[in-house]
Amino acid sequence: MKSINKKSIIIYCLLLFFAIGMIFPLIYMLIISFTNGNFQFYNILSNLSLSNYKEILISDKFDIYFLNSLLIAFIVSVGNVFFCLFVAYAIVRKKNVYTNILFFTILGVLIIPPHVIMIPLYRLMVNFGWINSYYSLIIPWLITPFGVFLVKQYIEKLPIEIENAARLDGANELYIIFNIVFPLAKPILTVLFIFIFLQNWNSFLFPFLFTNDEMFRTLPVGLTFYIGKQSISWGQMMAGAGLSSIPILIIFIAFQNKIIDSLTIGALKE
Repeated sequence: MKSINKKSIIIYCLLLFFAIGMIFPLIYMLIISFTNGNFQFYNILSNLSLSNYKEILISDKFDIYFLNSLLIAFIVSVGNVFFCLFVAYAIVRKKNVYTNILFFTILGVLIIPPHVIMIPLYRLMVNFGWINSYYSLIIPWLITPFGVFLVKQYIEKLPIEIENAARLDGANELYIIFNIVFPLAKPILTVLFIFIFLQNWNSFLFPFLFTNDEMFRTLPVGLTFYIGKQSISWGQMMAGAGLSSIPILIIFIAFQNKIIDSLTIGALKE
């Protein structure tokens, strides 16, 4: 028992060490964001101020950047949930030569780094006339190979007998997908929604390439330009980063139980 206790203490100490290392940048960011520019550790409380948050909210177009990121990330996440579900269902339940080719193509696309398609995709957006529009920020990302692969692996574990029973009762494919497969796949679809939302919320490269107009910039792109406009204002930059982390924290707090449950269900399936 003594060896077990010592081992547990060592494990908890290591976990605490890594937790502090991961939380420290967030705490440091918040401290900088609440200081008035004269940051010193020994008199932090005397320098606390909301001036950085006030300045960043009234300067430039921070509210537009924030709403653009929120709108784009939400629409893309919802689109991935439905489109990936349809494609994954077709690959699993409608197996033939074409669906097999489609699946292997998806696996091949997963190997390709996104930066490789940067120039071809940019030329495509120019030809469509989608530069400086929401189309270029939403439509190319409504379905992802990773999402299809993730949902496909989950649907394969679902019992097909329920779907066959629904077909015997006269149910069509859309009814089966929305009323049987969708409820059963909610755990993995929740994980997919959160993953895609975080990915698009933090996306910088393609929104930077596809937008020149301030009205269509997302938050990561807007904060980058804000650095150039405000010469030395780390307090305001940290305030902007703190505000941009709020939706992520809300989503994690709201869905953390479902994420853990979905991972546990996936681990227990035979």
